[in-house]
Amino acid sequence: MVFPLDSIQDFSVVLTPEHEMFRKAVREFVEREVAPRAMEIEEKDEVPRDLLKKIAEQGFFGIGIPEKYGGQGGDHRMAAIMSEEFCRVLPGLSVYFGTNELFITPIMLFGSEEQRQKYIPPIAKGEKFGAFAVTEPCCGSDVAGIQTRAEKVGNKWVINGRKAFISSSDIADYFIVLARTYPPPDKKLRYLGLTFFIVERDTPGFKVEQCYHKMGLHGDHACELVFENVEVPDENRVGEEGMGFLYAMETFDRTRIGVAAQAVGMAQGAFEKAFQYVHQRQAFGVPIAYFQAIQFSLVEMMAKIFTARLLTYLAAKLADENRKEFTFVASLAKFYATEVAEEVISEAINLHGGVGVIRETGVERFLRDVKITQIYEGANNIQKLVAYRQLIRILREKGQIPEEVAKLVT
Repeated sequence: MVFPLDSIQDFSVVLTPEHEMFRKAVREFVEREVAPRAMEIEEKDEVPRDLLKKIAEQGFFGIGIPEKYGGQGGDHRMAAIMSEEFCRVLPGLSVYFGTNELFITPIMLFGSEEQRQKYIPPIAKGEKFGAFAVTEPCCGSDVAGIQTRAEKVGNKWVINGRKAFISSSDIADYFIVLARTYPPPDKKLRYLGLTFFIVERDTPGFKVEQCYHKMGLHGDHACELVFENVEVPDENRVGEEGMGFLYAMETFDRTRIGVAAQAVGMAQGAFEKAFQYVHQRQAFGVPIAYFQAIQFSLVEMMAKIFTARLLTYLAAKLADENRKEFTFVASLAKFYATEVAEEVISEAINLHGGVGVIRETGVERFLRDVKITQIYEGANNIQKLVAYRQLIRILREKGQIPEEVAKLVT
């Protein structure tokens, strides 16, 4: 009944009055400050700096960051709540939270105390922004195949290479960059030899090149990065040399919860628009919500949103409890919530009829936005593989599957 978890209590999603107070505060801010400007931001594909400043003043960039490093504290559930509420109105804004988290997480988990003290407080306060530079033109899901190199010269590292599709990189001040520092021992261990480095924006030889015109998540830009003999001191190396791949995977395990929450928020936003529309739009002398087919659609949409939300918050709760199982639940939540959100949003457009494909209605953009969540931070087919392998690893550690079987199936 409870497999692969241990107890029926493991399936509980614990949310407190503090979580609800926070949710209300975020929603009130988003409705007041973001909603009136959402269409302008969507059209211009640009978030005004004054809006980012207001978000910083609310302390939202510090959610999930310990007070010791200038943050507001909070847990994964609180961060998921925030992403969901922002994505209900303007999904592109939530990407800034995600890229900051991607930058911060490996430093918090594996970096030095000096790195934490230097780089995390400015991000927590919204004074600086971070970006996560892993993906390359050659390599997306195949992280171990990246070609950017870092060579040690004295007490410095010299980085050469290119990165692609790096979110928030046009405004980021700090970048955490994955580069190969030595060749892998063999094909099975090709993930070894990758190392993380912190690169500051004004470092000579580093530049942000073209930014892409994306189909969705407008307001946040993905760009190419170029490294030409970029020198960084050894103190900017994050963690042990050669362990960057494992650090990246640990990071993604946590940030995928945020992607699932993004998708839930988009589905919720589209559903609310559809629900309101079908009770206003009349056909044959009655609101179209009168028709059974419409009612069935609304109920099916609600069921999908509820299940995606519960799975997402379960992953967040398990992560807050530091349970090993959170890793495969986070992968389940990421691929499931993003797939379900696409279905809900597509149906919301159908319920709007012709006006559903008009930009001014504000519903079609959710479909363009959600497609990106199915791809970044691990494409969904990769997520299914990752979830399975994480599950087998956990069951092997619990002694519930023999070592020889685990090796065969993974």
